[in-house]
Amino acid sequence: MATEENKLPGFSRQNSEPMRSWELESVLTNRTLRFVLSENGGSSKCPLDNVPIKPEEVFQDNCCKRELLNLEVYCTNAPDCKQRATLCNLQDHLKVCQYERIRCSNSGCNDTVLRKNLMDHQRNVCSFRLESCQHCKQSFPVSQLLAHQKTSCPEVEVPCSNKCLQMIKRHKLQAHADECPEVETDCIYKNYGCTVRDKRGKVQVHENTEFSSHVRLVLESNTKLEKQVEQLQQDMLVQQGELKDKSLVVSSLDRDVTLCDNTLTTLQRSVEEQRVRICSVQRELRDLRGVLGSELSEELPSLRASLDSLRQQVAVTESLREHLGALEQTCQRHTRLLDIHVEQLQCNEQRFRQLESTSYDGKLIWKVRDYWHRKEAGTPLNSTPFYTSRNGYKLSVRAYLGGDNSGRGTHMSLYITIMRGDFDSLLPWPFRQNITLTLLDQSGSRNHLSSTFTPDANSDSFCRPTSDANVATGFPRFISHSDLEVPRNAVYMRDDTLFIKVKVDTTGLEDL
Repeated sequence: MATEENKLPGFSRQNSEPMRSWELESVLTNRTLRFVLSENGGSSKCPLDNVPIKPEEVFQDNCCKRELLNLEVYCTNAPDCKQRATLCNLQDHLKVCQYERIRCSNSGCNDTVLRKNLMDHQRNVCSFRLESCQHCKQSFPVSQLLAHQKTSCPEVEVPCSNKCLQMIKRHKLQAHADECPEVETDCIYKNYGCTVRDKRGKVQVHENTEFSSHVRLVLESNTKLEKQVEQLQQDMLVQQGELKDKSLVVSSLDRDVTLCDNTLTTLQRSVEEQRVRICSVQRELRDLRGVLGSELSEELPSLRASLDSLRQQVAVTESLREHLGALEQTCQRHTRLLDIHVEQLQCNEQRFRQLESTSYDGKLIWKVRDYWHRKEAGTPLNSTPFYTSRNGYKLSVRAYLGGDNSGRGTHMSLYITIMRGDFDSLLPWPFRQNITLTLLDQSGSRNHLSSTFTPDANSDSFCRPTSDANVATGFPRFISHSDLEVPRNAVYMRDDTLFIKVKVDTTGLEDL
């Protein structure tokens, strides 16, 4: 039995007007076969004539299905869409129909629009479309773009938080704070006692107008340092005296320990001898007890007294041993204290040797020992710093015994280094004084080798140092190794030692 008849009631195939899709769907729905179960559990019946229907007699009418699928229908989006298509092609048409409502593909958007309006919605209407920030050029949803520009865009100019009337890009606010004239800062002479703290612009005016008071503060600080050096010298002398006294105490303790060692050794030998004697006496007593019997009882008191005397001697020996152990601990403690004082004395001696060797007149004679070994090592050597005056420029000499740059392996190179000093802010810059480097003749003929240079005012090597020392400058080919090591009319090296003299022309320099 077919599930559907070939002719549909209410529909004529000779009708030239296409059916609308929802009308056809209604007809198909009404023509669908229903299986109705009887109340008493009987078999299904046809809804039209109540004839019982057996499941094995039911089959699909493919011919009727093809006829239905070939019927021409209107689009489901009619009357907006005027397109007509066969029922089997309706779904393909709906995939491209411009009046079909579809969901926006932008992330986060739940709007549904007609397909023909989708592109305009995604580009111009959708609040979730991506647009580039006009400042940082990064893409954000339109709904978040304004908040991004107000709160987090690094390229947006914002007013300075210190109210300096400047507009600063957000990512440069921290850098601007380091130079903003409205930020409070301390005077650069704070370490010397100046207590001024104000806005950066006012502090700069203060530093320029209070120069003389700042100089007084610096001089007072220098005076305090000199007093501290004098106090250190006095403390060192006192500590040297204490160290000598403690050295005498340690020497005395060493003698006592040696004497105790000798005494202990003698006592130990005596104890061993007494033990041997006791053992011998005990053996003899056992022998005598066996031989003499009752006669031995008369001699036992004297033997017991002898044994008591030996025990007392052993006890004295043990007490001496304990006393010796205490003396050893005391000696070790004094030795540790002596080592600490010796180390501190050496540190103080090194510091004062450096202070004593420092020159304050712009001249330095540098003694370079162990020439051959240091030349082979190839490491640069630096002299102790020297000054043009008590409050003047700080300089040092650098030597490459094996040569440097163009003089490597053939010449000795000498350079001058401008170092950062305590009074640089009071001195004129760049450094302009002539410098003379001299290799001294040790033969007495005074055939010294000298070279002089005038500082280049445009070189960074002679500007005010911003680190511990500027880049060294000088003579990479000061003297060849042959002229230095085997000279003709001079002796520049004797006993593996060189003498290098430096002289700074201090003409025109005024003392502070």
